[in-house]
Amino acid sequence: MGRPMRVLLATDGSEPADVARHLLTGIDWPAGSTIRVVTAVEGASALFGMPWAMPTTPRVDRYEEDLVAQAESVLEAAARGLSRTGIATERAVMRGRAASAIAHEAAEWGADLVVVGSRGHGSIATMLLGSVSAEVVDHAPCPVLVARSRTLSRIVLGHDGSEHASAAEELLREWPIFRRCAVEVTSVVPTPVAWYSGLGPAMSIESAEFYREGLEQSMREHEEVAAGAAKRLIEAGLHAASSVVEGLPAAELIRVADDRQADLIMIGTHGRTGLGRLLLGSVARNVLTHAPVSVLVVRPTTGANGTNLTT
Repeated sequence: MGRPMRVLLATDGSEPADVARHLLTGIDWPAGSTIRVVTAVEGASALFGMPWAMPTTPRVDRYEEDLVAQAESVLEAAARGLSRTGIATERAVMRGRAASAIAHEAAEWGADLVVVGSRGHGSIATMLLGSVSAEVVDHAPCPVLVARSRTLSRIVLGHDGSEHASAAEELLREWPIFRRCAVEVTSVVPTPVAWYSGLGPAMSIESAEFYREGLEQSMREHEEVAAGAAKRLIEAGLHAASSVVEGLPAAELIRVADDRQADLIMIGTHGRTGLGRLLLGSVARNVLTHAPVSVLVVRPTTGANGTNLTT
């Protein structure tokens, strides 16, 4: 069954958070695994916009105590819902900004995987708003699963031959939770932006021929990447196939996932944040933003138990 896993599930008691919890109940976790269920509450100064050094009134303290009690109730319900997994569960109420607290807890606890809902508006400080999930993806020290589906059976793995995609591929090979899944390894040949901007038809015959030859070469390279990854997954005991498509990478991965009725898109990322991400763009970011199914984002890194996730 593989080595035990440490899974951090962030919840706020909202329906999207419950989707994430339900997804975990249908996964065959390795024996000895642990799911740590967490939620976050902000201190009184953050809640009321007061300077942190300002002394709090008994009323404010009581309000914060009520939030903590509510958080503990949410955790208890989530842990109870996870009881069917048959593996150990832990609970923890964290203090501070949700995204920062989740990333910090994942690092301190040594999580192998962080699981969050895609959006939420629960009474505990709107913990799982989309921006929070995106921030967790940016800063968590391990792979992050943003859950939008209640099942895990069909996976589309985006693969471009990079070390980032190879890290995601290795995760599929190494983690036993994917053993029963069907995997479609999809490599997208990017179409030049000019082709979408109306400039394509104005190309000269020579330019068009050069483009066609380059596209054919690129198609062959992507076919080798996708077929090679599928072969390695099959050798590892998974059900896998490969496909190559042409277009805008994020849009094509989402389209393929829809065509294959996949419930998860898995993608590697360089993990750039802030201005670097804004300037360079991010296929992973666009998939995360627009996919209607769950998205698992993986960076080349070292897992909690020393597992090297890069190739």
